[in-house]
Amino acid sequence: MEQFSRDGLVFDVSDSGIGDEVVVLLHGWPQDRQAWSKVTPLLTVEGLRVVAFDQRGYSPGAHPRGREAYRMPELVDDVRALLDELGQTRVHLVGHDWGGAVAWAFAERHPERLLSLTVVSTPHHRALAWALRHADQARRSWYMAAFQVPTVPELVLRRRLPAALRRSGLPEPDVQRYAARFRRPGMARGGLAWYRAIPLRRKTSEESRAAARISTPTAYVWGRHDVALGRAAAERTRDHVAADYTFTELDAGHWLPETRPEEVAAVILERRRTVRQ
Repeated sequence: MEQFSRDGLVFDVSDSGIGDEVVVLLHGWPQDRQAWSKVTPLLTVEGLRVVAFDQRGYSPGAHPRGREAYRMPELVDDVRALLDELGQTRVHLVGHDWGGAVAWAFAERHPERLLSLTVVSTPHHRALAWALRHADQARRSWYMAAFQVPTVPELVLRRRLPAALRRSGLPEPDVQRYAARFRRPGMARGGLAWYRAIPLRRKTSEESRAAARISTPTAYVWGRHDVALGRAAAERTRDHVAADYTFTELDAGHWLPETRPEEVAAVILERRRTVRQ
C-alpha cells in the first residue's frame, strides 16, 4: 500500500514486511513517517508487517483547513480508516509525540481493534493534565500556548526550527529533513493546526468524558532527559491503564525513534511476545 483515503483526503503510506501481524506507527510534530525508518527494519526482520503514514497536515493530499479538522476524533478516525483499508481487524499500535496522543485516544475508543499499544515519550493525556496543574509540565509546555497565535509561529519557526530541534537532541540529518519539510507550502500550518485544535478538544464533550482506563496491553517508553515531557506525567501514566503495563525509562531525550531505535523496537517486540503467550 502506498496511499489510502478518507473523506477526500489522501494519506501517503510506507508499507514494509509481509507478516500476518501488522504494526501501525504514528509520528509526531514536526516529523513524518520517516521518523520510524530505523525502527521499521528491526520489526520486519521479526516477521511483522509495518505500516507508517503521514498524518493529516503532513501528507500533501491531506491538508484540510480549519482547526475543527484536527480535533482528536478526526485523527483517530484516520487511523481506523487505515486499518479498514488494510483489512485488519486488530493491529499493534505505536505512537510517538502527537502520534502517541492519537494512540492513547484510539485505545480508549477502539480497544477491540488493538492487539497491543506502545506509546513513546507521550504520557496519557489525563496524567499530562494532572502534571500541568501540579508539577513543572506547564513550564515545559509553554510553546503550546505560543503556537495558538496566528501566522507568527510559522514565520518564527521557519528561521528557528533547526536550532530548536538541535538543542532538543535530534540528530542533524533528521533536523535537516524535518526543517525542509516544514518550509514547504502549507506544511507549517498543517502541523501547527494540531496544537491550535487543543482548545476545541477541551470544549468537546466526547473529549472531556470520563473514559475507562486503557484495557489494551500497554508499553510506555520515556526518556528521562525529555525537554518537553517531564517525569511527573510519565510516572502517573500507569494509573490510567487497567491492562498489563510496562514502563521503560531510557537515559535519552525526546526523539526516541530516531536516537534509540533498538530500544524502542525491543519494547514493541516484547509487548508483542507477551500478547501472544
